[in-house]
Amino acid sequence: MTRVAVAQSQSAKNPAVTARLKSAIKELQALLELLRGDDLDPRVLVDFRDALNRVRNTAWAAQQAAANKLFDHGPDNMDSLLASERVRAAYQLCRSIRDDLDGENIQFQKGQLTELYGVATRLTKHLKEIL
Repeated sequence: MTRVAVAQSQSAKNPAVTARLKSAIKELQALLELLRGDDLDPRVLVDFRDALNRVRNTAWAAQQAAANKLFDHGPDNMDSLLASERVRAAYQLCRSIRDDLDGENIQFQKGQLTELYGVATRLTKHLKEIL
């Protein structure tokens, strides 16, 4: 069974969710035009992007979980899939931040670096305990 067939069989299971998703797709397409405008509040854009990223990641995890359950391979627990995605994203961010720290043209605020150092230290300690 292809991924398209999986999606079609899953959508038949809950028509109310399918209808809401289709409505959201139309709304997002309309918002795309608004985002091309000049008079946008940067704070609202940050919140919007964060919400879209959470929805995108959760939609990906839901799709993966459904496919994994159907094909009986890989985890079908959304929480596990989302945690794995966060680890992957954190790894990429850490590499990018390391490269940024080595760059000469990038200026960081000391407070942000102090906060990052603190959380990274606690995470490293916790990872050592687990591994």
